[in-house]
Formats: sequence, structure tokens, C-alpha cells
Amino acid sequence: MSSAGDRAILNSIFNPLLPVGECVYEEDIPQELQDYEDISPENEEAKDLEVKGVKAAEAGNVEAAVGFFNQAIEIAPARASGYNNRAQAFRLQGKVEEAMTDINTAVQLSQGKGRAACQAYTQRAMIHRLHGNDDQARQDFQAAGNLGSEFAKAQLVQMNPYAALCNKMLHDVIGKLQRGECAGI
Repeated sequence: MSSAGDRAILNSIFNPLLPVGECVYEEDIPQELQDYEDISPENEEAKDLEVKGVKAAEAGNVEAAVGFFNQAIEIAPARASGYNNRAQAFRLQGKVEEAMTDINTAVQLSQGKGRAACQAYTQRAMIHRLHGNDDQARQDFQAAGNLGSEFAKAQLVQMNPYAALCNKMLHDVIGKLQRGECAGI
């Protein structure tokens, strides 16, 4: 059995499109936060297409990835995951408005619950932060953090000016200690 650290490293290798620290292992997600969907031929086919889309994006063929995600959404339009994945591909293409539309759809379809919602909130928060909408980013990072995203929790800490000040002060003190400058501390 691998440790959480080992799984995080493997996850970053096999899922480079996710923020560092985000995990896709079902056993890491508390039962109340897991996505539940009907097991149907349509959903299974959509999942397979999404896997192909992720692999295409990882290989640098984002256009093909969008095509796979489009097919997955056409087959299973009620699955939040397809919209979330397509939003990530749109972000990679610089199509922020299209990404936001898909992210909002993913949040709506997931009813703000489960892994798809967690990833959608995180993506939306990152876009808000990129555009300087820190209040909206905080709200979405908080929602993602409540759904278990360690990345979102870390972003909330970084966005907290008091935490940033404390981190800087701590960094400075440790640096001085390492250089032998603070004999009286």
C-alpha cells in the first residue's frame, strides 16, 4: 500500500492538469463527498471518452481533447464531469468565457457536491484570482476547501493577508537563525 505522499507524487505525474495536491483516488474522498451517478451505458461511454480527452490534453492535443469532451457531453449531458473537463481544456486554449460557462454548468449539475463540484469551484476560483476578483475567488476556494480540496485550502491561506504576514515573519526569523544572526531569540 502506498503512502499519501507517494500517491500525491504519482497523481501529479499521471494527472498533470490538476493543481498540485489534488487527488483523484476514490479512497481519499470521504463517502459524503463522492460523486454518485447512475451506472448506465451512456455514463460509462462518456467516462471512457473523458479519459481519452484527458490523455489527448496531456499529450498536448487540446483540440482533440475538446472533441472527446464534446462527445461525452452529447452522450451524457447530465454528467458534471464532462463540462468540468471541457472547461479545463478551454482554459488551456485561453477560452475563459467558454470555460466559465462550462464550470457554472458543472457546479449546477453537481448541485455543489462531490468531486466534480470541488474541481469546478477550484477552477472557477483560479480564473477569478487571475482576473483580480479576490472576493469571488475566496468564496469558490472556500467551497472547494469544504469539499476536501487541499489546494483550495492552501490558496485561502495564501490569500489571507495576516497569514501571509505571519509566514513572511516566520521565514525571516528562520533565515536569521540559519545564518546565526539571532543569538537572543
